[in-house]
Amino acid sequence: MSSLQPISFTHYLAAKKTVDDRALNRHVWEALANRVRSAGRLRVLELGAGIGTMVERAWEWGLLTGEVAYTLLDADAACIAAVPERLTAWAKGRGIEAERLGERRLQLRHGARGVTLDLVAADALAFAQRDHPEPWDLLIAHAFLDLIDVPAALPHLLALLRPGGLFYFTLNFDGVTIFEPALDPALDAQIERLYHETMDRRIVNGLSSGDSRTGRHLFTHLLRAGATILAAGSSDWVVFPGPAGYPANEASFLHAILQTVENALHGYPELDAAQFAAWIAARQEQVERAELTYIAHQIDVLGTVPGGEAG
Repeated sequence: MSSLQPISFTHYLAAKKTVDDRALNRHVWEALANRVRSAGRLRVLELGAGIGTMVERAWEWGLLTGEVAYTLLDADAACIAAVPERLTAWAKGRGIEAERLGERRLQLRHGARGVTLDLVAADALAFAQRDHPEPWDLLIAHAFLDLIDVPAALPHLLALLRPGGLFYFTLNFDGVTIFEPALDPALDAQIERLYHETMDRRIVNGLSSGDSRTGRHLFTHLLRAGATILAAGSSDWVVFPGPAGYPANEASFLHAILQTVENALHGYPELDAAQFAAWIAARQEQVERAELTYIAHQIDVLGTVPGGEAG
């Protein structure tokens, strides 16, 4: 296994913020923004919300402009616990008032803009199957759907929306992983194939959990669930070194990706262990020398559920 210090999941989420910012499809984002900017009071539910980076982005990119009730849901309690401190520090640097309203509630306010955040540590599907007194206007799932059994979960998730409510499903992985420059083309291709295979075979709590082609399959799943797709586009991760190396903390992001590949394929019977260890070490050295380019193909989708006019 790698000799590098393991990168925590919260550190990884923070490091990938700038990668996600570049990747998100702006056509799809603007289609969403055009529908919610004049919506008045807005109820938002984000699944797999992590440490709150989508809240930061939605504020900075002008999506949250009025009074918003925003529920952040994540099964990882450590991620949810990190949200208040992170968002308070982020708000302070932008002149936004941040007020704790309890252990699991935070309010952000600046002039007419006010976002009340409710923090929930829970499994998304279990949460979806609870009774909720009021549906949501917007459901966000960012880099999340490719980690679950979409056909089984989707009807429950979409039922969380009000009639005509919107869903914004982003960074849905779609079957392409690229590391450049090539080391051994045959071995590179084998590692990519087997890595994707681990996604297709993933089992969590006894249930299928993942699909290496979630992005392309999502269109069919949504239509079968009765949803209407309003906009879609690619949202590829593209991380490459510039004249000053990798921007922000993206070298850590790349190391985390390599750790993910390493953990997924450790002990895989079809892979020569010594060759794989040497491949991981060589890729890590490429990151340290600011030589590695990494690309992952993903798709963003915006849509609505039946029963009313969206937005």
